Amino acid sequence: MTNQSNGTGRVGLRPPNAGNLITVLSIDGGGVRGIIPGVILEYLESELQELDGEDVRLADYFDVISGTSTGGLITVMLTAPDANNRPLYAAKDIVPFYRDNLPKIFPQMGCLPIFDGIIKLLKTLVGPKYDGKYLKNLVTGLLGTTKLDQTVTNVVIPTFDIKNMQPVIFSSYQVPREPSMNVQLSDICVGTSAAPTYLPAHYFVNDDREFNLIDGGIAANNPSLTAIGEVTRQIVKSDTNFSGISPLDFTRFLLISLGTGTQKLKPQYDAKMAAKWGVLGWLVNNGSAPLIDAFNQASGDLVVIHNDVVFEALKSVDNHLRIQVDTLTGNLASVDMSTEENLDGLVKVGEELLDTQVSRVNTDTGLVEPVPAAGTNREALKRFAKQLSDERKLRESNYTGAGVQ
Repeated sequence: MTNQSNGTGRVGLRPPNAGNLITVLSIDGGGVRGIIPGVILEYLESELQELDGEDVRLADYFDVISGTSTGGLITVMLTAPDANNRPLYAAKDIVPFYRDNLPKIFPQMGCLPIFDGIIKLLKTLVGPKYDGKYLKNLVTGLLGTTKLDQTVTNVVIPTFDIKNMQPVIFSSYQVPREPSMNVQLSDICVGTSAAPTYLPAHYFVNDDREFNLIDGGIAANNPSLTAIGEVTRQIVKSDTNFSGISPLDFTRFLLISLGTGTQKLKPQYDAKMAAKWGVLGWLVNNGSAPLIDAFNQASGDLVVIHNDVVFEALKSVDNHLRIQVDTLTGNLASVDMSTEENLDGLVKVGEELLDTQVSRVNTDTGLVEPVPAAGTNREALKRFAKQLSDERKLRESNYTGAGVQ
């Protein structure tokens, strides 16, 4: 594919006002479970290559790619530029990259499981489980001094500033308004991945602005709404690349949102139990943390429900695809179990998820249910690939270089 300006200073996809859709790819957080969306993305990119040639990449089709934590790492892999200003990694590289590096990011103790668990628990009482040095050295070595404004398509990556107690969203769209946000991609990767108790918080300074960052999952583990919000803000601010598009016209959005899997939840608690808990009970109970579990489950579910309801209400349900599995058990539900056996298992989960029925929130019950008429996730991704390919071609035919016909 020939490198061409898209009207925003980037390479690849022409601006949205040259087509019919605003295309968004969103990837959840989840540590080692990032392998699951890695498998899904490899399939989607292969379908696009079937249509448009082996040189195309996902960044050539999405106006914005958004990711939190491990999803943020994947976002940077797909959008950071190589020497030819093309994406540093193809989607097929994600799983091998994770296989090679996760055991070093999350090194296992090598003890018997019972002792391994005890050692990890003791470590979390005095500091994070892992020192984060390998991850920091890895991304710094790969990305060097590459900054946010150099990605090959727009990105939106949430983090949380623990000093100011507020979300910090690293958005390509914000850089022209806030130059201090134009930080190195390596700092964004380390910051959005700094999960409390697992990896240390990340401090750095850019243009005299301090950042004290922890995991973006604190703000938005499913960053799809954050990405749509950033695009909507551009429309409201009359960005020329969105001219002629109404900020309320959500029918223009095409959203693919990828989860990293959640644990199969069984009833563990009830109001009678919780009524007796103090601080310790809410934080440590039966080997889990009820307060954190409830927060993560609630925030993630609400984003999915919102997206499904809005797309259905606007008669554009076919423009939204959420792929997620909520039946993980044992080590597969872990965010840091990096053994070869577990990584193999996560690959298998991703492969099986491709052939699972498309699911959607039932707006009457609020429950996520299979949608038999929609086919499998594999079939849906094939349809979305065709939509993305057609949109890209439409923009090319409409774009004149000096404006839009």
